[in-house]
Amino acid sequence: MTEQHHYTAILAEGSAVPTLLCGHCRSILSRTRIFRNKGSQHQDMECKTIGLCSADDCGAVNCCDQALARVENPERLFGIAS
Repeated sequence: MTEQHHYTAILAEGSAVPTLLCGHCRSILSRTRIFRNKGSQHQDMECKTIGLCSADDCGAVNCCDQALARVENPERLFGIAS
C-alpha cells in the first residue's frame, strides 16, 4: 500500500482574489477541487478544508485550513468561480 502524503496549502501573496497554492508543487489549487472535509466523504485527516492539486505529476492532497485562516472572509473563496 502506498503512503498518502498530505501538504499544507499556501495563500498566494499580493493576489486580488484569494488564491491557494499547492504546498508540494506551488501550482494554483482550482476552486472546483477545494472541498469541505466532512466525515468519511473525502480524506482521513484532521483538516476542515482540503484542496486536491490537479497539476500533472502532482495530485497532492493539501490541508487548506491555515491558508484560509489568513483570508478575511474564507467563505468568499467558495463563491468565486475559478
